[in-house]
Amino acid sequence: MKAAFPDIKKIAYEGPNSKNPLAFKHYNPQEVVEGKTMKDHFRFSAAYWHCFRNGGGDQFGQPTRLMPWDDGTDSIANAQNRVRVAFEFFEKLGLEFYCFHDRDVAPEGKTLAQSHKNLDEVVKVLKEEQQRTGIKQLWGTACLFAHPRYMHGAATSCNADAFAYAAAQVAKAIEVTRELGGSGYTFWGGREGYKSLLNTDMGREMDHLAKFLHMAVDYKKKIGFTGQFYIEPKPKEPTKHQYDSDVAACFAFLQKYGLVNHLKMNIEANHATLAGHSFHHELEFALANGIFGSVDANRGDLMLGWDTDQFPTDIYDTTYAMLTILKAGGFTTGGLNFDAHVARESFEPVDLFHAHIGGMDAFARGLKIAAAIRKDGVMAKFVKERYASWDSSIGADIEKGKVGFTELSKYMLEKGEISPNASGRVEMLENILNEYI
Repeated sequence: MKAAFPDIKKIAYEGPNSKNPLAFKHYNPQEVVEGKTMKDHFRFSAAYWHCFRNGGGDQFGQPTRLMPWDDGTDSIANAQNRVRVAFEFFEKLGLEFYCFHDRDVAPEGKTLAQSHKNLDEVVKVLKEEQQRTGIKQLWGTACLFAHPRYMHGAATSCNADAFAYAAAQVAKAIEVTRELGGSGYTFWGGREGYKSLLNTDMGREMDHLAKFLHMAVDYKKKIGFTGQFYIEPKPKEPTKHQYDSDVAACFAFLQKYGLVNHLKMNIEANHATLAGHSFHHELEFALANGIFGSVDANRGDLMLGWDTDQFPTDIYDTTYAMLTILKAGGFTTGGLNFDAHVARESFEPVDLFHAHIGGMDAFARGLKIAAAIRKDGVMAKFVKERYASWDSSIGADIEKGKVGFTELSKYMLEKGEISPNASGRVEMLENILNEYI
């Protein structure tokens, strides 16, 4: 097959002093940080949908991207050729993983059976390319939001047939993920929510969503898929409200329906922004509650109210993220998937390389900064000292469950007033962070 990117060689690490735009300045795959190579820390992945299915169109304009390898048809031959182009890109960038929706890689057929057959034909080429290159599938998922049949949702649709169709589609997607050796499977409820409560039975819809996920867990066991299941939280867009609105909402849902042992979170930075949280907050909440799993690495624009899916280039964001990821012990089945697309005006094939290089370098810098902060221990020491009152005396008794309101009332009546509060030193800590960056 003719090369899709003939003028681009494998991207190499050239160091911070390099002026080559097609080289890594900070991401050195073999560099060891905290006892692990950068490659193993990140488990970088490309999003097939943004790289090879997103043409750069938006609500107000037509697609702009040049994709000379794509003939613009929904033929199986074109889909298979696109796979080979994708793996050329993954190889030259040095990625070890990729992610896709079922409808990204294979065209929808006129019937469900035809869609399954189309997917099988493309999976043959995916397997060939994985075997040729050693590149793996990080996780799979099904597109349950684009087709008109899902206008009311999929697992939460008011139409039981839509629920059944979605179940069949997800079953096939899980089978394919197992066949390709995928490390996990992600549920993203793009339309699992509502536009108006006037026509919505919220309780019934959430019950149905839980049934759907339990069915998926049962099917996973039935076919012997051992990968991790994830939920990807998102509060809005395209619906007014989605039931998986943020990590906290997902955690409450998983607890209520007895699913907390079966699913972890795939946290996207831009979705955190839409939920009114920071990326760091969502990661910390997931870690604190034992549901941290994987990451969709991107960023949003605070001046825009939708999912802009820009590549991550903010060193503060990547540093905060890596502080939490390192604290979590790193990824196991998950990784950093670039769920991001190039700007509409960045339309040439080479721009896809520039975008990923920038994101990978930004996370490499974040990793090194986070590791330096952890090694020095200044911030960790401050936090430990801030909570010192809980490590002995009445604080320790509270945490151990040795006292209740009666004992605490007696304690404070005898003491009269609390020990003086200490300053939180927010500005000092921000200044210290700046010293590392």
